[in-house]
Amino acid sequence: MQKIVILGATGGMGSAAARLLTAKGYALHLAGRDEIMLKALASELGASMTLGDVTDPALFERVAVDAGDTVSGLLYAVGTLNLKRINRLSVEDFHKDYQINAIGAALAVQSLLPALKNNPSPSSVVFFTSVAAEQGFASHASMSMAKGAVRGLTLALAAELAPKIRVNAISPSLTATPMAESLLSNEKMVEAISKLHALERLGTAEDMAALAAFLLSDESGWITGQIIGVDGGRSTLRTKS
Repeated sequence: MQKIVILGATGGMGSAAARLLTAKGYALHLAGRDEIMLKALASELGASMTLGDVTDPALFERVAVDAGDTVSGLLYAVGTLNLKRINRLSVEDFHKDYQINAIGAALAVQSLLPALKNNPSPSSVVFFTSVAAEQGFASHASMSMAKGAVRGLTLALAAELAPKIRVNAISPSLTATPMAESLLSNEKMVEAISKLHALERLGTAEDMAALAAFLLSDESGWITGQIIGVDGGRSTLRTKS
């Protein structure tokens, strides 16, 4: 049975992907910082787990040891939603967003590289970037910088690790997950943001999980170095004149 490691497993996208991948027959190793939620999810899915925060560099080696000698895929479903005007951002804001989104993704691959290479068929790595790394949005300076780094990391690793390891990224627009709860508490705000998308709704964790599961599977075996928008058309379409 193929095993996939999910960092950020207790978040909205990570947990949705974990449930879908389990339903598809994968074994999972889950990592997250919320002990209660992580234990509950691991118990529900029959998965192994590692408790810890991606801001702790020691976490990644512990995940590699706990996950075992061979894994077929890595899903780095960790991110931030730090929306502030440039004059309100601190050095700590920039460092935290970059560490969680970009450095954590790189360290996750670095620590799991031997196990990914041990997989008999080409293994797969999936990151999350953001539509805000493609378009300019106000109050997104720190997040856009960090997610832009994930785009660059995706391409660099896809080139470096081919043909043994495929590397791709999913680029969502605003998605209805617990992380975005503060932005989505106002119904009029939800309606207004939804109408900025050609499909006139927000994304769901399940939308992201569906593509993540495909990219982690052998069905996507000729896809690498791609940054794929799951954004309701936000990055490419304008339906209102």
